[in-house]
Amino acid sequence: MLSISHTLMAQMHVHLESGYPHEACGILIGDVTDGGASTHSPAKVVRDVVMVPNVWDVKSERESLHNRYLISPEDVARADREAGRRGWDIVGFFHSHPDHPSQPSETDREFAWPVVSFVIVSVRQGLAVTTQSWVLRDDRSKFDEEAIVAE
Repeated sequence: MLSISHTLMAQMHVHLESGYPHEACGILIGDVTDGGASTHSPAKVVRDVVMVPNVWDVKSERESLHNRYLISPEDVARADREAGRRGWDIVGFFHSHPDHPSQPSETDREFAWPVVSFVIVSVRQGLAVTTQSWVLRDDRSKFDEEAIVAE
């Protein structure tokens, strides 16, 4: 389960909408807690969102800023330091799918990490319409949808 405040969700949506028609992205920082006896997965609480630029630079007919994103290692390191300074961790990443469903692509699966949340927002004609969170299985075979609790 991924918990996020309405305020942080709105900030994330504004950032992703502003990137349209390209994919936009960012990092989720917060706490990871025991999911409880009824679940086998950790619960994640988003405490802040870190907006970062999409630094994808390969331009081809199949791969462009419209359908690919890349977060620089420097931005990940900076977010990790900020999270650590505040006693938190990186709990996930988020990005948009312009004019596409908020479901992970094969490329998302190839680059994702198990355990952390991957929030995908479908941005259609510049507006965020659906938001889903996904967690990659340990064997990297597929994603499982993770519940989002907006508080």
